[in-house]
Amino acid sequence: MRSDAQPGHLPVLFAQVMDALQVKADGIYLDGTFGRGGHARGVLEQLGPGGRLLLMDKDPEAIAHAHAVFDGDARVSVQRGSFAELAQWDATAGGLDGVLLDLGVSSPQLDVAERGFSFGKDGPLDMRMDPESGQSAAQWLARADEGEIADVLFNYGQERMSRRIARTIVARRAETPLTRTAQLAELIASVMPRARPGTDKSRIHPATRSFQAIRIHINRELADLETGLDAALARLKVGGRLAVISFHSLEDRIVKRFIAGHAKAPAGNRRLPVAQDFIPALKIVGEAVRAGPEETAANPRARSAVLRVAEKLGEPGPGTRDPGPGHGKSKTAVDRPGTGSGFSRVPGPGSRVPAFHPRVPAFHPRVPAFERGAA
Repeated sequence: MRSDAQPGHLPVLFAQVMDALQVKADGIYLDGTFGRGGHARGVLEQLGPGGRLLLMDKDPEAIAHAHAVFDGDARVSVQRGSFAELAQWDATAGGLDGVLLDLGVSSPQLDVAERGFSFGKDGPLDMRMDPESGQSAAQWLARADEGEIADVLFNYGQERMSRRIARTIVARRAETPLTRTAQLAELIASVMPRARPGTDKSRIHPATRSFQAIRIHINRELADLETGLDAALARLKVGGRLAVISFHSLEDRIVKRFIAGHAKAPAGNRRLPVAQDFIPALKIVGEAVRAGPEETAANPRARSAVLRVAEKLGEPGPGTRDPGPGHGKSKTAVDRPGTGSGFSRVPGPGSRVPAFHPRVPAFHPRVPAFERGAA
């Protein structure tokens, strides 16, 4: 969950992002997750009169803030929308020298009870990054069947009690609508086994995983990420940099595989015909970067942040391999008829196949799943 700059604070991995983008004074850069503009300000400070900064965000409040702060600067252009649509913005048609994506929920969204992202403060059960588009979490929970709810909780939240929680939600909504965050959090906690003191489970709220899963589903987060990565690669100039900050393993796995799929030749297989020569489109820049002890102490939400950076080498060639779930639109990224949710079709009731890719295991016990201690 990204931390956007407020007065006196820096966003997550600020110095590392500035170093990764290698901002040129006359370059064109896109921040696809403006938030409150922490990273954007850092980029703008390094641009000269001929440079340009393009800002995007789904959240109308973030866009209003961007206009209030930057409308007087001719170098800055603002567009409301998902970064998945960046290639459709005419301002990107000439190419980009850098693209930054800071994934997840921003601090202003998380801290405002009315947005419905967290159960720390009771509020409407909304969870939409764009509250003026699509259906809210309350609307989805009111009509989704038990199997769909269970699959979303399991696939996007690693929630082992997903079936029990889904069954309880369906039974409870028959008596009274679920419309508040505290109401849903209490329901989930009531059906979860009591954690033993001192264990990891005792340090996080029982509803944490479920809230994460519902938020990802409602906001099309993984589908948008896949599409946005493709769009970024298409719009980057040769030598341009892609920098992506992820906050849980689902996002990071997509980013990692996307970059590796365009940077590394696939392993050979003697049983298959010889493939065409692999022509890399990206170069991996350094190792994955995490926040240090000083930053995590000052900002606990930075604990699970992972920054990955790549540089564009050229257009993908004939031998470029299919990088898997982080490349292009997922084969299952289609809406269920009539849902209006805009995210991927989840597997049928009882299935435990990840929704965003049918062949690759979605979870691995050695990969941290998400920011612990926050909804």
